[in-house]
Amino acid sequence: MASSDFDGILLGMGNPLLDVSAVVDQEFLDKYEIKLNNAILAEDKHLPMYDEMSQKFNVEYIAGGATQNSIKVAQWMLQIPGATSYMGSIGKDKYGEAMKKDATAAGVNVHYYEDESTGTGTCGVCVVGGERSLIANLSAANCYKVEHLKKPENWALVEKAKFYYIAGFFLTVSPESIQLVREHAAANNKVFTMNLSAPFICEFFKDVQEKCLPYMDYVFGNETEARTFSRVHGWETDDVEQIAIKISQLPKATGTYKRTTVITQGADPVVVAEDGKVKKYPVIPLPKEKLVDTNGAGDAFVGGFLSQLVHGKSIEECVRAGCYASNVVIQRSGCTYPEKPDFH
Repeated sequence: MASSDFDGILLGMGNPLLDVSAVVDQEFLDKYEIKLNNAILAEDKHLPMYDEMSQKFNVEYIAGGATQNSIKVAQWMLQIPGATSYMGSIGKDKYGEAMKKDATAAGVNVHYYEDESTGTGTCGVCVVGGERSLIANLSAANCYKVEHLKKPENWALVEKAKFYYIAGFFLTVSPESIQLVREHAAANNKVFTMNLSAPFICEFFKDVQEKCLPYMDYVFGNETEARTFSRVHGWETDDVEQIAIKISQLPKATGTYKRTTVITQGADPVVVAEDGKVKKYPVIPLPKEKLVDTNGAGDAFVGGFLSQLVHGKSIEECVRAGCYASNVVIQRSGCTYPEKPDFH
């Protein structure tokens, strides 16, 4: 394919958040009742933590948000300017400006909705022993409006794309926008992909998630999310391979593509289910002393995977690229990467 064929081939929609990232201590986690390896929405009790983090710990500010991370990593892996686009809502403030600059520098074509009255969303990333916990204060990210998507210059991005990726977190913000995109994908034989994203999405946004499931050609997630999904659906199994098969066999809206489920398990093999069968792919081993933090590991995996999927590569190659990208990201702070990938 010529590079012009890749113009806007992959579109992401999600919650753009500025990561406020720091290595904290157990006392801080306990104070705010934070569990490692989890992702939650901030409650009132969490709101003072962002200031406290910046006062007590060495804080880094990194442009983030799950979908935006994945799209940036896909863009980095592809190395074709303008291959990816992204939509979400930011505030008209310095954080929003920083985000715009960062995403544009990464080569992503961003069309943000800018909310006049609310600040750009932030995500507290608390790291202890390399493991992360995410506490998202959505703010402006929660204000995305379907009217923005319907504007001709934004809907043009939907029409141009052939692959779509939306993290489950966006289900809490604009299910109407997701509906428009998934129905367009189904009607035009395009590939629609989503992520389970967090246990709370599978649990408390089950109904909106279920409306999307028939449209998902690829479902991503990690082992904790898969097990929560199983429990919520009354499947009475904790076996990740069985759960992956069951998700892949749920009804589909169209017969164009069979559904593939891709579940990551940290340092354990990646589980891929399609056609009622499971394949496992080992990840690249990393000595503990090289692990900086796991923030963005799953997002990077998806970005690497999608970078090869849009090339029409095999599942094996897609998983290999996903494992490469996440291996790079966990050796750095936040979802960041060197200037060029070294993936062959």
